[in-house]
Amino acid sequence: MNEIEIYIQQFPDNVQEILRNIRKLIKDNAPEAEELFAYGMPAYKTNKKPLVYFAAFKNHIGFYATPSGHNEFQKELSKYKQGKGSVQFPLDQPIPYNLIERIVKFRLIENNEKTKKTTTHKS
Repeated sequence: MNEIEIYIQQFPDNVQEILRNIRKLIKDNAPEAEELFAYGMPAYKTNKKPLVYFAAFKNHIGFYATPSGHNEFQKELSKYKQGKGSVQFPLDQPIPYNLIERIVKFRLIENNEKTKKTTTHKS
């Protein structure tokens, strides 16, 4: 059992299910992402750059997709409480898995493009 699984198991069953769903969604859409534990929460990187993070709290799931991921989906995220590069999905409302999936795909493309630019400029 890895750190992520241990982290997920500490929460009530309903929250564990949400966390597992988010984890699977990330792994399905970014299979090449490196899974690690950072800042006390599950974290994912592609091309050595942060992709997304998520965490469970008493009343919400925190989802962190850097400011660019949140800026891109500002309209859809506007109904949720936000911070710079973070959003809170309340546990008493349906989790917007489709939106999370779209954010993950956006961040994956963004990280891949940044890497191409870096690689291209070095030559």
